[in-house]
Amino acid sequence: MQTNPISAANSGFEGREEMLGQAVGLAIRTLKDSMPYQHEMNDALVKMHLNSVQFAKNKGLLKEYVVHDVKAMEPMLKRMRAEIERTGDREIALTGMFERMACFYQLCLDLAVTPGRRTFSFPFSHVLDISRRIGQFDLTNEEMHEHWLKARLLGYAAVLGVEIEVSDIGPDNKVTVSLR
Repeated sequence: MQTNPISAANSGFEGREEMLGQAVGLAIRTLKDSMPYQHEMNDALVKMHLNSVQFAKNKGLLKEYVVHDVKAMEPMLKRMRAEIERTGDREIALTGMFERMACFYQLCLDLAVTPGRRTFSFPFSHVLDISRRIGQFDLTNEEMHEHWLKARLLGYAAVLGVEIEVSDIGPDNKVTVSLR
């Protein structure tokens, strides 16, 4: 007797159905929250970044904070560098920085992947616009881009042994990171 391939398909969540249900519930609660503004799935992560970067800015420690972040990521980055050196495949650098790091793919909800390039919406604009108005943060998109996002990505690339180019924030609020 042959098994029907459609009914035999696995979801990948076997044994983790409760966790999946909790995640779906969290997504519904987050997206339902529209006061004082429409929340997005990455709001908590965006606010954590903004709060930390604002603190570093206020203390004059932005460069040191970026160095600390890169240093904290070094164990993973060095493992990927060894794989790049072993295979010669520089695409591993972008895959590691964007698709393998939950902190990044949860931050940038619309990551577009093409060979040698990653494009995404700059994740801080929405919350920064609202929080600057109420005096929560005084950071600008440009500061978050230049002194946090771009600086970190360039630091990661240096550890990985590759060169990248990080675009400015485009008129469509998109950023592109490309291998050089």
